Amino acid sequence: MEAADAARRWAEEWQRAWREHDSDRVAALYADGATFRTSPFREPQDPRAYSDWAFSEEDSADVRFGEPVVVSGDRAVVEWWTVARIGGEELTLAGVSLLRFNGGMVIEERGYWNEKPGRHEPFEGWGR
Repeated sequence: MEAADAARRWAEEWQRAWREHDSDRVAALYADGATFRTSPFREPQDPRAYSDWAFSEEDSADVRFGEPVVVSGDRAVVEWWTVARIGGEELTLAGVSLLRFNGGMVIEERGYWNEKPGRHEPFEGWGR
């Protein structure tokens, strides 16, 4: 599978998984032994364990993923924007995931993101 197809599949499945709080769907995107780092200051984590933890705090999530950009060969970048409801309060999370694929499966992911209290819409041109 080409990186563009793999990244598009990753974005579509992660978006659905986040909305539905489905850790099994997340885990199915990663190869055994994949490196999954959600922040440059966190140690690598198991994708299923991380999503179990992250989804457990949310009541709901309005999730959007941008169009994947293939950087080169097996690497792609995808922006994402989410407004999560946690304990009755909204929190906007905006970030980017740097991905490396092998056979359509993620073998490495590095995430960089920010958060801001409240609901905030993406800026003009986001996700393209």
